[in-house]
Amino acid sequence: MRIKICGVTLVEDAARAAAAGVDFIGFNFWPRSKRRVDIARVAELAAAVRGAGPAAIVGVFVDADADEIAAVHARVGLDVIQLHGAETAAAAAALARATGRPVWKAIAAGTEGDLDALDDWPVDAILLDTPTPDRGGSGRSFDWGLACAARLRHPARRIVLAGGLHAGNVADAIAAALPWAVDVASGVEAAPGVKDAGKLAAFVAAARAAGARGAAGERP
Repeated sequence: MRIKICGVTLVEDAARAAAAGVDFIGFNFWPRSKRRVDIARVAELAAAVRGAGPAAIVGVFVDADADEIAAVHARVGLDVIQLHGAETAAAAAALARATGRPVWKAIAAGTEGDLDALDDWPVDAILLDTPTPDRGGSGRSFDWGLACAARLRHPARRIVLAGGLHAGNVADAIAAALPWAVDVASGVEAAPGVKDAGKLAAFVAAARAAGARGAAGERP
């Protein structure tokens, strides 16, 4: 089970998450986010990640223009670009060509109709999140049955499950949706953008254990 810790803003949290062996660490560049990272500091954060473990660095953008994304990528060498706004499929494809990096697209999963066009996206993964004006990070989950339906209807898609996950429910979420990866922000925090070491360790342990049980065909 792949794990993404998102909304990291502090060097010590970046290093701790990487040392915990997570697969992806997300930095949010949306100006309206409570977890926004300034481009001037992201190189320091990226260095902390790469000095502590093999985690891939994900840049999270909301309706950013190509020049902004290119500037961040030039500074830190993003491993993945996550689009969390109203971007088009054509823009996602152009960004992947320009950067040579995998692109993920976040989709707000409110109804089954939101899943209709997942195969139309020329991206490496689809991230399903709770519909919210704040573009994620709300601490609220959505119907995991929708994530399961997405996986069954679009079996070729990599599904990343986000929205309201924490150590106490991630095993149930994995069992219900069988995603490719899980993504957490507020569920491992002491405050917005400030990760809690105990919650982080508990989440990683619970997700890894649930993923191992799923791989073995066991129920959590």
